[in-house]
Amino acid sequence: MNRLLIILLFPLSLQLQAADTTFIAKGNPVINYKYTADPAAMVYDGKVYLYAGHDECPPDKNHYLLNEWLVFSSSDLITWTEHSVPLRASDFKWASGEAWAAQVIERNGQFYWYVTVEHQNKGKSIGVAVSDSPVGPFKDARGSALITNEMTDQTPKMMWDDIDPTVFIDGDGQAYLFWGNVQCYYVKLKENMTELDGEIQKVNLPAFTEAPWIHQRGEWYYLSYASGFPEKICYAMSKSITGPWEYKGVLNELAGNSNTNHQSIIEFNDKWYFIYHNGGINTAGGSFRRSVCIDRLYYNEDGTMQRVQMTSEGITPNP
Repeated sequence: MNRLLIILLFPLSLQLQAADTTFIAKGNPVINYKYTADPAAMVYDGKVYLYAGHDECPPDKNHYLLNEWLVFSSSDLITWTEHSVPLRASDFKWASGEAWAAQVIERNGQFYWYVTVEHQNKGKSIGVAVSDSPVGPFKDARGSALITNEMTDQTPKMMWDDIDPTVFIDGDGQAYLFWGNVQCYYVKLKENMTELDGEIQKVNLPAFTEAPWIHQRGEWYYLSYASGFPEKICYAMSKSITGPWEYKGVLNELAGNSNTNHQSIIEFNDKWYFIYHNGGINTAGGSFRRSVCIDRLYYNEDGTMQRVQMTSEGITPNP
């Protein structure tokens, strides 16, 4: 099939959109003119910055095709601005492509983006990029991978266990990087955020698949993650970021139209939000053409989280 025919197969609204475009979210999915996956949100200076991979697989194919990451910002979760493409897998010269799940965090006025890419030496790896702005542009902060397949030995014959980084800075200033597929890992980061500070540790979680995400509310740390396949989101709680972790059960059920799920959890304007993806833009969507969604997240009095209800309505102007 030639490129022209492939392009014509896409609905007009899903073809390439100019950057720095402002739009109004009308329920879920939030972004409905292009496919977005693996959302990671950050609250900074009164805004939510939403980072996502760009699913580019044509509708007649079924495989993961992601070459770049996207960034959107909003002051109210309703009116969004898409900014220029801030980072591509090709920006890491030691990588061979594949812009998989990633997360951005701010420290000392710099923004650090931990990404999953395929290493030229084979196997998924984790790199880190840096920028002076939350919307980029970002550049490779090291010139080499931060985590490579050779550094983790739990699944030595598996080439994709070093994926899905999530990063958290604790109250004492210590930064931690969590990641993994089949096995969850974590390691301390040095204050420069580009070097490891100690040995890689393992976290044992029931039916862990991938997509760890760390957040804190009060005295509790929460480690949510994708479980099983097709994936639902489960979670564990601890009074310490290094554990021990107590499993608490399912947080978000199967999407039904996407084999994967990938979540981020944020507090914004005193409300909590669960950000995830499904395959729900239209009939061309699915596991390889995914869409970011946002719904409210609620806690019980004992600190446990209530199961998230996926909705078509999403976030309303006054949720």
